[in-house]
Amino acid sequence: MNLSDPKDLASLLEAFLLASGKPMSVERMAELFDEIERPTPSLLRKALEVLDKSCKGRAFELKEVASGYRLQVRERFSPWVGRLWEERPQRYSRALLETLVLIAYRQPITRGEIEDIRGVAVNSQIVKTLLEREWVRVVGHRDVPGRPAMFATTKQFLDHFNLKNLDELPPLAVLREMEPEPQLVDVEEAPVPAALQARADLEGEPETPREQTSFRSLLAELDSMETGLKTDFDDLRGETDPEEGQSTPEEDRRDY
Repeated sequence: MNLSDPKDLASLLEAFLLASGKPMSVERMAELFDEIERPTPSLLRKALEVLDKSCKGRAFELKEVASGYRLQVRERFSPWVGRLWEERPQRYSRALLETLVLIAYRQPITRGEIEDIRGVAVNSQIVKTLLEREWVRVVGHRDVPGRPAMFATTKQFLDHFNLKNLDELPPLAVLREMEPEPQLVDVEEAPVPAALQARADLEGEPETPREQTSFRSLLAELDSMETGLKTDFDDLRGETDPEEGQSTPEEDRRDY
């Protein structure tokens, strides 16, 4: 195999990506070669361009995400390919997705700030789920009483949503268009569930629910904020607490 030929090298990179099963950076690909035969970064990128062109018209594509490059099935085939797995994909609650949207567009942001915008308390399980999936991480602590943790998204978040960087997040106007208009319901005609009616009969006067911000108004509020998307956390230097197991500024920079 002629490793100086982009076409031969493209076939080898395809084998790397198929065997890896996860995104690979150009630097990681280079590490797989002996030093004497190691292609230059420019040659590797040229081979990746050849590989990308070879995927035209095929069921899979070469996609660059935050962690590197990967081969993946094209989105239009996903409804059928998903039938290969008996377990149905996990569905996330509206509250979790709203929390994730706020972190993505307003990072770094504290739990209290999320609650102020949404108008309701953030369930601890939501934060735990986002941390366990490694979609968000703690990047520091706000310099206010209590030093609340500040959350930001991770490379895993970008990889999962097929994004190379935060600049590829859709504009809030696009998200607002995707939000369905609320359906008008005739309260007088809408049936009351039996269990709810029984509980109401036992408790007497219903408790007035706390007002919750709609997703549409949440997006509108985000759109009106002057602060831009936060992508650089160098200004948080020294704010993380090593005793609480938080990452250091140097680790933060490596992650990003």
